Formats: sequence, structure tokens, C-alpha cells
Amino acid sequence: MSVPDYMQCAEDHQTLLVVVQPVGIVPEESFFRIYKRISAVSQVNVRDSQRVLYIRYRHHYPPENNEWGDFQTHRKVVGLITITECSSAKEWPQTFEKFHLQKEMYGSTLYDSRLFVFGLHGEIAEQPRTDVAFYPSYDECETVEKRIEDFIESLFIVLESKRLDRATDKSGDKIPLLCVPFEKKDFVGLDTDSRHYKKRCQGRMRKHVGDLCLQAGMLQDSLVHYHMAVELLRSVNDFLWLGAALEGLCSASVIYHYPGGTGGKVGSRRAQGGSLSAEAGNRHRPGALTSNGINADTSAEIGRAKNCLSPEDIIEKYKEAISYYGKYKNAGVIELEACVKAVRVLAMQKRSMEASEFLQNAVYINLRQLSEEEKIQRYSILSELYERIGFHRKSAFFKRIAAMQCAAPSIPEPGWRACYKLLLETLPGYSLSLDPQDFSKGTHRGWAAVQMRLLHELVYASRRMGNPALCVRHLSFLLQTMLDFLSDQEKKDVTQSLESYTAKCPGTMEVITLPDGLKLPPVPFTKLPIVKSVKLLNLPTSLRPHKMKSLLGQNVSTKSPFIYSPIIAHSRGEERNKKIDFQWVQGDVCEVQLMVYNPMPFELRVENMGLLTTGVEFESLPAALSLPAESGLYPVTLVGVPQTTGQITVNGYHTSVFGVFSDCLLDNLPGVKTNGCTVEVIPALPRLQISTSLPRSAHTLQPSSGDEISTNVSVQLYNGETQQLIIKLENIGTEPLEKLEVTAKTVNTKEKLYGDFLSWNLEDTLCQFPLKPGKIATFVVNIKVKLDFSCQENLLQDLSDDGISVSGLPLSSPFRQVVKPRVETKPLNPQESSKVGDFSHVKTLEAILNFKYSGGPGHAEGYYRNLALGLHVEVEPSVFFTRISTLPATSTRQCHLLLDVFNSTEHELTISARNNEDLILHAGECQRMAIQVDKFNFESFPESPTDGAQSVNAKQLEEERQQARGLEINSKLDICWKIPSLKREGEASVEGVLNQLVLENLQLAPLQWDILVDGKVCDCDAVVTCQVGDPVPLQVKLTNWSKHSVGPFALTMMPYQDYQNGVHNYELQDAITFVGSNTFHIDTVKPTKDSVYFGALLFLYTGDFYLNIKFHEDSSSRELPLSWLCLPSVHIRATEPVAPAQL
Repeated sequence: MSVPDYMQCAEDHQTLLVVVQPVGIVPEESFFRIYKRISAVSQVNVRDSQRVLYIRYRHHYPPENNEWGDFQTHRKVVGLITITECSSAKEWPQTFEKFHLQKEMYGSTLYDSRLFVFGLHGEIAEQPRTDVAFYPSYDECETVEKRIEDFIESLFIVLESKRLDRATDKSGDKIPLLCVPFEKKDFVGLDTDSRHYKKRCQGRMRKHVGDLCLQAGMLQDSLVHYHMAVELLRSVNDFLWLGAALEGLCSASVIYHYPGGTGGKVGSRRAQGGSLSAEAGNRHRPGALTSNGINADTSAEIGRAKNCLSPEDIIEKYKEAISYYGKYKNAGVIELEACVKAVRVLAMQKRSMEASEFLQNAVYINLRQLSEEEKIQRYSILSELYERIGFHRKSAFFKRIAAMQCAAPSIPEPGWRACYKLLLETLPGYSLSLDPQDFSKGTHRGWAAVQMRLLHELVYASRRMGNPALCVRHLSFLLQTMLDFLSDQEKKDVTQSLESYTAKCPGTMEVITLPDGLKLPPVPFTKLPIVKSVKLLNLPTSLRPHKMKSLLGQNVSTKSPFIYSPIIAHSRGEERNKKIDFQWVQGDVCEVQLMVYNPMPFELRVENMGLLTTGVEFESLPAALSLPAESGLYPVTLVGVPQTTGQITVNGYHTSVFGVFSDCLLDNLPGVKTNGCTVEVIPALPRLQISTSLPRSAHTLQPSSGDEISTNVSVQLYNGETQQLIIKLENIGTEPLEKLEVTAKTVNTKEKLYGDFLSWNLEDTLCQFPLKPGKIATFVVNIKVKLDFSCQENLLQDLSDDGISVSGLPLSSPFRQVVKPRVETKPLNPQESSKVGDFSHVKTLEAILNFKYSGGPGHAEGYYRNLALGLHVEVEPSVFFTRISTLPATSTRQCHLLLDVFNSTEHELTISARNNEDLILHAGECQRMAIQVDKFNFESFPESPTDGAQSVNAKQLEEERQQARGLEINSKLDICWKIPSLKREGEASVEGVLNQLVLENLQLAPLQWDILVDGKVCDCDAVVTCQVGDPVPLQVKLTNWSKHSVGPFALTMMPYQDYQNGVHNYELQDAITFVGSNTFHIDTVKPTKDSVYFGALLFLYTGDFYLNIKFHEDSSSRELPLSWLCLPSVHIRATEPVAPAQL
């Protein structure tokens, strides 16, 4: 026997072998349809008996194996079923002849045979026959199973007769010697009458009867016969048949101990009828008769428990039997099959190590030269058996050998598909799976070198199968999962191979389904490149949306009554990992930053890299990048545009590397750090872009709030200069710009500003709204820089110095000689005056213009954007006021303001004030100018410019009042400067140089005194003319603008003449007389009221006369400041009376 049956198991010893074969031309599909129905009848309950017959069907059985039927009867073909097609009566004789020829092949061992004819109609088909069954078609054959059962019963009758015939002890008859094929030539010429020969014949026949009993369902009898055969054969050293008897004994014991079978097939061999339990229960009662009345149990006196081997003894007897088989070279198939049967038994007993010893012995059993198909079958069965005993890697080893055998060079047409299928089955044994997710968690399992070899073989088999998609998938899997174990050269080789395959068939994320239903999941390249972190980026500062503050303020969560709870804080922390606290805007480009690393030893080109999102329609804008070899962390920014609103979740990213498209999900990247993956997308907002008439600034403002400035512009101005900043507002978005608010904030300056630094009129711009996309609106901002013009250096000498020219002061003023010069304690150093650098220091002003704008759907949802424009102004000094003082004017309601003006520029400069001539100053020159101004009624200013309900610091209040006074004075002075060469001009402010003394001199007294002579107000240099001899009316009027009542007062009028040489003549009793008293009495005057006193003067001589008015030293006048009691000068010119005209 040369063809082993690797599927055999111990319980096959009780089966009858039936061969089912086609005769003539039968479609393979139709044949196997009928074969499947026939093989379903695998066990039949014997009629009128408790025994069960088991049938083993084969559609192919080598005739040479049938020659070993006497050695083990389950190897003998006892039944033949042939299937044929016959369409006409003419074909019937030929068909029947073929049936007989088929029977002759197994004729010596057949018990019975059947012919199933399909397709024949007519008289022949209607003739009743026992050995032939006619069916119209393959679909109309309902009685096939019944015919098979009848056929099996006929086999049982023959089997039973042979068993009884062989089991009957016929002492007078000579027992034939049963032989195996290779023994026949050895027994020629032996003495057949010797006792040794007879024992051999008896032992072999007893073993043969045991086989027949086992097939006939008489387990107890077979055990008895096997024991007897073992004793007889052992005594004559008939080792081959002794091994067969021991194997039979083991098989019967296995059938008893393991009624479910040892073959590992689904379902029990004895599932039908429960025959074993019935048999085991009855134990074939002694003396029980069969249906034909013959005593079936010849050894009922021997208990089964005594004859049946224990599970441990079964293995020992198997070892002994196999050792006997090993003595015969021609019994290699028998030895191999015995090893396989023992392994199956040991697998049931969970004795893996002993089973592996049997399998190891089976590996080294030498058979004849096997065909490639037989080798594949042998290694596959070894693999299956190793799998059953838990030796998974050993199983995979033999499965791989079988796979390689499928593509052996000696095969004309290698079976690459079978090779590939077997290689796939080896993967679990080497701790490999086709799912890359199994390699992303924990440490690597299995031997990486072996796994890589196997994956390479899968790739090669796929290529030889002509399936490039499989090649790409397996190579991708190799590169993804084994990257850490590949050498630099191997990485280059694998990637080159991958690129060559993807040029024909790009790698995709589709699941590949094999013909047998196995699914190959996609292999995303999560390591090419390796992503360390994913961070969703906020929009640029100028594009970030802000929520308009609700009238109710910030909504406070009312879920918990506690101000702080650690449980709430913990839950919020988890939520923060999922949702981010900023928003994206519909229609705007959003960014996600990835920190990536290239583990390859060469430059890695990543193409078509973009984002994978859910929740919102998102347009991903792919990027391409090139990473240096083994680069460190490299930032990559992926962008996209959300098209709708809602919650968007960034699930991962997609790439194209080496022609393989990958969708890499963050959930499958456990080591990736992220600040959250979910962000809210709000409705679309307009986008504002600003451009200005000023150049961009190199200085970048850093506001304290942390906001970023989108644009910075700079300008250079002289102190006091005003310039227009023209800003063009362009709507570069897709939504209309509907709302605009502009605010300004001065930052990073310690300089004191006077007046409005930035001013604008927004109404002109809002008239152009709503601003459609692509449209431009103009916005004008006035930049006015007014810093402190004061300087502490006294560059001019005192007022009494003759070399100093005073601009604007009449030299004929009578008060010029009266004013006492101030004594300077610090003399002027001419060298210091040349140090112009102290006055050329450039000061810096910085401000931020904030444009708060909104429109479109985002405006309806209460969102807006803020765009900041940084303004950097360099202020160069123009003029300085180094000193300020006052001189009285001829009018009590006026005074002269003296200013020392210094030109700190490098250009010629003119300075002017209201009603004054221009004063020309050369570069670095200082001159004094006098300005005649009306005094100011500062008392009319409110006491508190803020709400009276608030407590205001007294010092701050005083500063605000002084600032208001300075503003009022400056507006009246209207001092301007011009630089003709540069065509630039500006204002000059005295607000910073005013001191308390000057303010007091400039303040209008609360008590206003008016003196009228002859109805004419006497003030300044006004001269009242009267005639000698005519009484001149004199009125003294007091108006009280203070907050309290004043008076009473007493004034004395004292006339005098001024000789213009410092001499005043008061002895004028003969020249002037008063009509009444020369003392005027004024009663108490209430606030805002006035009082008038009337008197008269009479001039006796001509001339220029002055009145000196003195207050009486009483309590009323003593309590008031002297500045309140300042009266105007009175100048009266007496002339000769005009003679009347002569008629």
C-alpha cells in the first residue's frame, strides 16, 4: 500500500468502505450533488437489532490499497455505487457494460454494488431490478437515500455471514493464512503443518474476525478476539499482524471511551439513534440471539471492562503497535496512519507533548517517492494535527512547507492560489494577523524576522497570482507593522517595490475580499510619517469671532449650588479634551497643526495630505510636504474650509505615501497628544481688510491685552502738527459688512497728551454701508499730536535787559516802567544755550485703532470680529516755551502774556498768535513774544466735571479744572507755527507751561469796576474830553460776580497831573472841584447784582488830568484780595469852551 489516508482516525476501523464513482460522462457538479446525498447516509440501524453499521464513502480509492483488506478489513472496498447518465435505450447496454467493468476492479472484495442511472426513460427504466436504480433526472430522485439504506442492509447481511463463517471454530477444516501483499512470496515453501504455522494462521484469523465483529457493531466480541489474537501472534513473533491486532484493540477501546469520535469533525459520529448508549447499556446480554437465531456473542462470559483498554493503555499499545510496524519497510503507510490515529486520541486526552512525539515519528517515516500533491496533503495534515494539540507555530511551519510545495519548481503549473491560501492560514501560528490594529497596542508579539519572511512570501505569491492590489496591501502591511525591525537597506528595498506596484495599482482604503470570503482590512500608514501631536489652531486674531455680551452678563452655570466643586472641575477637564473653547467660522480657512517625524533613512514625500472630519461639511485643502531623512519633530499645518455650521470633529488625516492612500484616524494613534478634536463652527462673517495712506511700520505694537495687531503704520510729525490718516476698508469676504464701531486706545506712552490725539467722524463712513463683498469704504482719522511745549531752561535774560526785543508789546505802555523785573538766581550760560540736542529728543506715541465689525448670518447670531490697526507716531519737537510771565495792560480786563519761544528744529520757523504779527525764528534761536489777551472768567467753570454722587479726589479735581483753564487760554491765544521750507504747520500749546501765578494774573476779578465819565467808559488808553466850566458826570459801577455779597465800600477820588518825568502833582484844588463829596459810598452788593454811585467833576483850567481812586481801609476791603479792588485808570482832557458862532 502506497497511498496513505491522512484523514483516518481510530473509529474508522468500525466502518464499511463504499466507493462511489461515476461511469461514463457525468457532470462534476451533478455527481457531487448525488455523492453528498449518498454520503449523508453514514450510519444505519440494523433492522431487528440494536447494532449500528457505519459507512465510510470515498469517491476515489487506489486499487492497491484494497489489497490490504485482509490485513485490516476497514481498508477493503465492500460496496460500489456507480452513477451514470443514459439518455436513450441504445446507450444502455454500453452503460451497463461499463458498470460491470467497474465492478471487476474491486470484484474480489465487493459484497454488493449498485448502479444509479439518470435520464433514461421507457421500458428499460420500468423493469424492476435490485442492482440498478433509474431516475428521470438529478432533481427527481427522492428515493436515493432509501436505496442506499437498502444497499447497506444487503452489505450487512454479507458481512454478518462472513463473520459467522470465520468465527465458527471448524477444527476439521484447515485455517487459511491471511497475508499482506508483500508477504506472499515469503511464505512459499513453508511447512503448513507445523504448529508455528498453524498458530500464525489462527492468530491472523482471530484478528480478522475481530475486525469483522467491530464492523458488524459487536464491540465486545471484537475486544475478545483482539486479545486472543495478540496472545497467539505474540507467541509466534508475527510482529506485523501483532501490531495490527494491537491497533485493532486500541481502536475498539477508543470507540468505547470516546463515543463522539476523535476525528474532530462537527457533530458526533453517533448522533443518530443513540445506538451506542443502547448497546453500552445492554452490553450484549450473554446468549442473545440475532435475527437468524445464531449466537452472536461467543465470549459473553468475559466482561467488557476487563477487555477494554484504559486511556493510558491505549497509548502504550499504540506505541507498541507502531514499533512493530516500524520493523517492516513496506508497512510505512500503516505506521504513518497509526501515528495519526494515536495523535488524534492524545489530542482528545489533552496530552500534547506525547502527541508531538508521535507526530515527530510520523514526519520521519520514509514512504515511496511521493507526488507533489501527496506531499502537500501530508504537510497539511501534519499542520492540522499540530494545531489540534496546540502547537500553533509548529503547525504554521508545516503549513508553510505545504504552501511552498504548491509552487515547487518541479510542478509544471504551480498552484500559486493554493500557495497563497495556505500561507494565509499560517499567519495565526506566527502571531500575525492581517489587521494593522492588532500591532498598534502593546509590545510586538512573535518573531519579527519570521513574520517579515512570511509577508514577503505573501507578496511574491500575490504577484505570481497576478493580483497587484494584494501585493500593495501586503507590502503596506509589512512596511507599517515591521518598520521598527527593518534595516535601512530593507526600508529602501521595500519602498522601491511598493512604488513599482502602486504605479500599476495604487493602494486604497478599500477592504479587499478574497474569493473564499476572507477580508483584508486597509492598512493606513500611521508611521509614514509618525504624528506626535495634533493641535487645532485658533483663527488669526483679526478673524476670530467674538460673542456680543448679553445684557444679563455672563451666564453662570446653575447645575450646582456650590461655587466650586472638584467633581464639576474634573468633568469639565474631560470635556475640554473633546471640545475646544474657540470657534471656527463658516467659509473661513481653518488650520490644524501636526507635529510629524520621518523615521525613514531617506527623504519622505507625503502627497495629498489633508484632514478627515465629521459633523460639518468640510472642504479639505490637501498639502504636499517633503520631510528630511530621520527628521526631528516637524510642524505641518493642514487647512480646510467648513461649508456649514455646527460641531465639527477632526477624526484624523489622510495621506498619499509611496502611492498608497491612507486614512489615519486619531483613535488608532494612542500616542498622539491633542488639545481636543471638536470645535464649533459659527455662521459666516464678513472679512475686513484695511489699507492706509501711511507706510507700514517696522515697529510691532505689543498691547497689554495680548491681542495681535494685523497692520502697523508709522508717521513722523512735529509737535503740534495734524495729519489725516486715510483708511480704506475693503470687504474681502463673501458676506455684506453691516455694522462698524471704531475705538482708539493709546498704549506704551508716558507722555502727556493735550487735546484729542485721534479723532474721526464715523457717520461719513457708515453712509456707505452695508458694504457689499469686494467694495471699499473710506474712513478718515485725524492725527493731532500736542505734547508738552514747556522747557525748564531759561534761554533769555530778564525783561529789564535792553538787548532783548519783545514782540507785540507797545514800548509806550506806561506800565512798562512800573513792572519790577524778576531777579534770576541762575545766570545764563551762553555755552549751554548752544546745546540744541537737549531739545531735539524724538518722542514716540503709539495707539491702536480697533475696528469692531459684523454682518451676514454671524451678525444675526450675535458674533462680530475685531481688527486692530497699530499706529506708531514719532514726534519731533517743533517749538518750546522756555518761560512764561505776565504784564499788566492798560485795561484792567486785559494783560500781556510774555512767552520765550525756542525753535528746536533745523529749519527756519515762523510763529504767530491771534491778532499778532508773525515772529521769525531761525534754527536754534530763542525770542520773546508778547500777546495781549483778555482776562478769563475761570469762576464760571463747574466745580466738579464728574457726577456729584461719586467721591472725587480733590487733587484730581483741581488738575481737571486747571486743564480746563489751560484749554480755554490756549484756544484764545491760537498760537501757530509754520516751517515754510517743509510746508508744514501746526499748533503750539501753552497748557503745559502755565503756572498758578500766571493763571491768577490771567483771571478776571470777580468784582468788575466800571467808571464812566460823561457817559463814556474809561479804560485802556481812552481819553475823555470835556470843557472847562462844564460839570462832568462821574459814575462808579460795581458788578458782583462772586458767590458772596460784598461791601460796603468807600472810595476817594484824588485827581493829579502826570508830568511824564515821574512827578505827580496832587495839589489841584484850584484846578478841579467836585460837585458834592469826592468820597463815594457803595452799599452791599449781592451775587450777580450791581451798584452805581453818581457824582460830578468841574474843571476850572484846561489840561490832562488823571484820577487816582483809593479804597478806605475798612473791614470790607481788607478781607478781599487786592486783585479784586483794581479799578481802571481815568484820563480826562479839559479844553477851552467853544465860542458861540457870530451871527
